[in-house]
Amino acid sequence: MTNPWVIDNIHILLRLVCAVLLGGLIGWERERSSHAAGLRTHILVSVGSTLIMLLSMYGFVAFVDQPSVRVDPARLATAVISGIGFLGAGTILFTGKSITGLTTAASLWVVAAIGLAVGAGFYFAAILTTLFVFLTLLVLNVVEQRYIRGHHTHIVTVRGRTGSGLMENVSTFMKEREVRIRKMEVHMGGDSPATDPGSTSSVAEVVMHLTSEKRMDPAEMTHQLLRMDGVYSVAIE
Repeated sequence: MTNPWVIDNIHILLRLVCAVLLGGLIGWERERSSHAAGLRTHILVSVGSTLIMLLSMYGFVAFVDQPSVRVDPARLATAVISGIGFLGAGTILFTGKSITGLTTAASLWVVAAIGLAVGAGFYFAAILTTLFVFLTLLVLNVVEQRYIRGHHTHIVTVRGRTGSGLMENVSTFMKEREVRIRKMEVHMGGDSPATDPGSTSSVAEVVMHLTSEKRMDPAEMTHQLLRMDGVYSVAIE
C-alpha cells in the first residue's frame, strides 16, 4: 500500500474482520449483562464505522487529482461521532427511580470510535482501547458493585387496610431492616378485595422509595410483607 489513497481487498477484509472482533468483544460483555444494546448492535456499529472510515479515506480516489476537489479523509468520521448519539440515546431509560443505560450508550460511542480507528488502520490504538473498555465494563463493574455503590434503591408498593395500622407496621418493618424511606406516597380509596368482603376499613396504597446499604431480596421481602395483617398486595421494583 504505497499509495495512501489506494487500498487492496485483503486490507479491506482485514479491517472489517478486526472491527467485528473488537466490537464483538465489547458487545459480548453487554449481552451477558442483558443490556439493551448487545453483541449484534455493537458489531454493527463497529463494522459500520469502519466502512464509513474506509469510504472516507479511499472511496473518492477517482477525484483526488481533480484541481477543484479538496479531499478530507476525516469528513465522514465527524458525522459518525455526532450521529452515534442518537443510537446511544435509545439505550438510556428512565425507570422512575433511576436512569439506566448510560454505560451502554457510552460503550456504543467508544465502539464507533474503535471502528473509525480500525478503518484508518490505527490497529494498535483500536486494540488497546478495546482492552481498556472491556476491562472497565467487566472488572470495574464488579468492583463498583461490591465496594463503591453503597446504596441500593427500590420502589415498594403496598396495598392494604388502613384500620390495621398499615403505614405504622410497614414503617416499623423497614426500620428493623435498616432500610431508609426516602419518599412515601399514600393513596386512599378503593374497594376491599374479594377475599375480604366484610371489611369496613378503607383501602390505602402506600408507595415507598427505599434506600438500603444492603441488597434486598425482593421475593423474601414480598413474602414477609404479605404476612402482615391487612396487607392485600405487594409490588417491588
